[in-house]
Amino acid sequence: MPILVETPQNPIPAGARTAMVPTPDGKQLRAAWWPPQGQQRKGTVVLLQGRAEFIEKYFETVHDLRRRGFGVATFDWRGQGGSTRSLGDPLKGHVDDFSEYLVDLETIMEEVALARCAPPFNILAHSTGAAVALLYAARARTQVERMVLTAPLLGLAGRRTKSLARITGTLNYLGFGEVYAGRHRGQLVQLDPFEGNPVTGSSRRYERNQAVIRESRSLGLSGPTFAWVHSALRAAEYIAEPGFAERVPLPVLIAFAGDERVVSNSAIEEFALRTKTVGSVRIAGARHEILQEADRFRDDFWAAFDAFVGDTAKRWSEALQT
Repeated sequence: MPILVETPQNPIPAGARTAMVPTPDGKQLRAAWWPPQGQQRKGTVVLLQGRAEFIEKYFETVHDLRRRGFGVATFDWRGQGGSTRSLGDPLKGHVDDFSEYLVDLETIMEEVALARCAPPFNILAHSTGAAVALLYAARARTQVERMVLTAPLLGLAGRRTKSLARITGTLNYLGFGEVYAGRHRGQLVQLDPFEGNPVTGSSRRYERNQAVIRESRSLGLSGPTFAWVHSALRAAEYIAEPGFAERVPLPVLIAFAGDERVVSNSAIEEFALRTKTVGSVRIAGARHEILQEADRFRDDFWAAFDAFVGDTAKRWSEALQT
């Protein structure tokens, strides 16, 4: 059985079950799931990470959800954390296409969430995971009640998606798809210094996550490849196409960061405005990783989450009886 990593500041939540789950295309995904705590059972939240993240980074979020009566199912995407890495160089963040992540999510839904966890199901997803959740939404309509997305990757901050997609597409076509695309070229992104970081103002949580990587460097990841960036931008373009928003068949809440420096808030706001099933809330002052932020920002997020998700188990039970 795969082992989750813990540190004194980040213990493994009690009751964890783990497995390496094979995908149809031969990858192994490290997965973990927990039952809810207490007497009030509200079903299961499927928790989807962003790029370069790992299960252990969300132990605190697992605690938060279980205290609310939810079980949790989560996993590492292919190419990161404890799942199968995509290239011979395990530090490169790489996929050829975001459709590979859809294979991962469908596998976990079928083999972990639906098979081993209690309904009803909601999705909580961050950044890259939030973009994948939107791509999955059409097929999720018979599985998932609601989605809550934090800072979805619908474009890059300060960058023009279409022009950058053309550039990365050309580089990919010329054979540079597996080359590092950014400044991180072998250095672990998780070990960047706290000062000046674009993702959180909470030094305590930032250093807690770094301690996990220092305890198990194999969970760490460096920068993305040109192929990864190109596939991310193509996914963002697809989500922005006319008609996509109208095909989102379930309620979605997007929480976006007021001090966002990674993804495009304008793309998020535009998507939310044109999608009838999508609402949004701005967490003023927060940076990109809202769930890793200071308590005051996390409190604002959880208030919005609670109001939106509510008692999905009660609604689900009532629906079954009608």
